[in-house]
Amino acid sequence: MPQMAPINWLSLFIMFFIIFLMFNMMNYYSFIPMMPKSNLINNNKLMNSLNWKW
Repeated sequence: MPQMAPINWLSLFIMFFIIFLMFNMMNYYSFIPMMPKSNLINNNKLMNSLNWKW
């Protein structure tokens, strides 16, 4: 029956949208930044920049 086609499209849209959200959340929360290493590099650059060379 063609009258039921919009319900099918809506259910497919909701299903694909939920899969899209789950995929994005999995990618977002699987990333682990390396903060301590970059923090040490920034501290060394700061200490080197404070030494004046005349």
